[in-house]
Amino acid sequence: MATKNSTPTKPAYIAYHVRNSQDEQGEGFWTRIGVAFPHKDGKGFNLLIETFPLDGKITLRVPTEKSE
Repeated sequence: MATKNSTPTKPAYIAYHVRNSQDEQGEGFWTRIGVAFPHKDGKGFNLLIETFPLDGKITLRVPTEKSE
């Protein structure tokens, strides 16, 4: 758990690159590319990206046990 003056240890969102190409199940390809942490004042987020896609889109999702 984060303290008052520290960065949260768990991200609020996971960032994924989603490509429109579809696999055999008809779903796009999702690649984890970063995380988002909330600002202390609750009015925004810091997005930490490991790579930046040139195509497709970036989707933010709430972390789940499966994604950790």
